[in-house]
Amino acid sequence: MASSVGSLSAPAKPASHEKILEEWKQRNATQDGKKDISVVVVGHVDAGKSTLMGRILHDTGMLSDREHNTNARASARLGKGSFAYAWALDASEEERERGITMSTAHAHFNTTHRAYTVLDAPGHRDFVPSMISGAAQADVAILVIDAKDGAFEAGFGPRGQTREHVLLLRALGVRDVVVVINKMDAFDFSPQRYYQIVDELKPFFETAGFDLKRIQFVPCAAHAGLNVSAQSEDCHFADWTDGKKIPTVLDVLDTLEPPARDVDAPLRMPLTNVFRGQTAIASGIAAAGRVVSGLIATGDRLRVVPGDEVATVRALEQDSESVPWAVAGASVTAYLSGIDEIHLAVGSVLCPPSQPIALSTNLLVQLLVFDPTYPILAGSVLSLHHHSLDLPCTIVDLVSTIEKPSSTATGASGSTAAAGSAGKKKRKPRVLGKGATALVRISVQSPGVPVEVNRKDLARVLLRLQGETVAAGVVVESS
Repeated sequence: MASSVGSLSAPAKPASHEKILEEWKQRNATQDGKKDISVVVVGHVDAGKSTLMGRILHDTGMLSDREHNTNARASARLGKGSFAYAWALDASEEERERGITMSTAHAHFNTTHRAYTVLDAPGHRDFVPSMISGAAQADVAILVIDAKDGAFEAGFGPRGQTREHVLLLRALGVRDVVVVINKMDAFDFSPQRYYQIVDELKPFFETAGFDLKRIQFVPCAAHAGLNVSAQSEDCHFADWTDGKKIPTVLDVLDTLEPPARDVDAPLRMPLTNVFRGQTAIASGIAAAGRVVSGLIATGDRLRVVPGDEVATVRALEQDSESVPWAVAGASVTAYLSGIDEIHLAVGSVLCPPSQPIALSTNLLVQLLVFDPTYPILAGSVLSLHHHSLDLPCTIVDLVSTIEKPSSTATGASGSTAAAGSAGKKKRKPRVLGKGATALVRISVQSPGVPVEVNRKDLARVLLRLQGETVAAGVVVESS
């Protein structure tokens, strides 16, 4: 493998983007390749997110028996034997000692029909910014619910993360959610407990602006491996349906369709990580992120925004493998040459030099206010989140509120635009409270935010204040 690193000392010859697009479109048309889907796993702290994903990685062969047995022995020595599967993703010493996920972990697994990139997001409220970064990269979501007595109620309560995570998913454009009701063995697989939880969650999803046809519920016991990838003889879920098979978590995931990929647009790749290292694929300065639009190929010369620096792509890594190119929807690591690491940062965007993304310091945002502890006023200073970017902003002006004519106009993000066209406007409100839909002007410091108002996935923003997410919206004008 060492020779492969050395062979990348010179930049590769730029590939023809036209030929790449032709190859990609032909592959999609013939269904030769598996469909790529990015999945973010969210939920209240201790719901079992990492355990579920560790079990899936083990069941699909991405986590070997040897690796799992090593984790099982090590976790048992620390008195945390129940975290053996979670350790497949919670790899840092602090995460293992505290028993919680603190940063978004990445993993990959394949099924018969799909190739998945998994983003295991933190559940603790102190790490919501990491969850936002993970969800911004996702096509679909898994929401893990702890079915234990009192645990679901804590997660779904006023200070629980279940509610906030649902709102954040909708605000970030995630439309398909698989709700995994975990730890059903604690209730001896009681259908009454399962349907109680489902019946409480459905109205909330609907109020948040989701289409209930795109929300699927699955019971499971992840630690015991029941109804994750297969049922077993001692699983009683079949008793609920007179012997009919209840779909497993993987069954449901394989029914999801990835969204349309914007491959014909200019490259936009917001960075989630920047580091210097060496792998079996390449060494040197590396920039990781998700290709939001367009494509990236070895040999490409790319501009880093903010800034005027241009770098060359020496190598690309996707799912721990070397690839010559990647298109919109792919999470990749690009190894770069011709640039100093100080010119790269989390939140920067890789673009073609001739078609850079614009930076804006003044934003007109169509905003939906959630349930903030403190009302939003002109002059309020908050944190603005855009993909992995997190920076302070000021509410310069409350332009108008929009009175929604019916409940069908509510939603946590994109649906606010529909509400705006149908509702009555009230100019210059004094304050924005719970549930308000409004146009607001927001100012951020130079160099600004990389947004494109004609593209929802590059126009969505979230606002947070004192540790809580208070609003979400879409940028409709920028300068």
